[in-house]
Amino acid sequence: MKTTIIGLFLIILSAQWSFAQNSAAEQEVIQLSKDKWQWMADKNADKLADLFHEKSMFVHMGGSWGKEQEVNIIKSGGIWYKKADIHDVSVKIIDNTAILLNRITLLAVVGGNEVTNPFMVTEVYIKQDGNWKLGSLSFTKLMTPGGQ
Repeated sequence: MKTTIIGLFLIILSAQWSFAQNSAAEQEVIQLSKDKWQWMADKNADKLADLFHEKSMFVHMGGSWGKEQEVNIIKSGGIWYKKADIHDVSVKIIDNTAILLNRITLLAVVGGNEVTNPFMVTEVYIKQDGNWKLGSLSFTKLMTPGGQ
């Protein structure tokens, strides 16, 4: 009986430890995503270039492209991500991959025109050498402002 109780206690303890690890990793990715939105607003192409994986892909309403073009677009102001109001965020971690969903209202300047759009943004992060790298960023325009 004593062995069963100790075993049950260890199972509960390890489950809580595992949950705490995931929770900490999820919070780390959520904070990194928030930082990324700020770096985009600040046009901080150097920080973004460091965050973006070499093989990363970006999907926008106007097309899709890789890291180099995304960094150049941000540097040149071709797209200025002025402000992302984040309404909802969720993250799921699968091994060394984190999938983050943001429901946002994005205020941006595109081709010299200021536009506001509701988006569901999918961000995929890959953990390499202890660091999270952005592997994919995709914008899906929502049909209603609240995304409902």
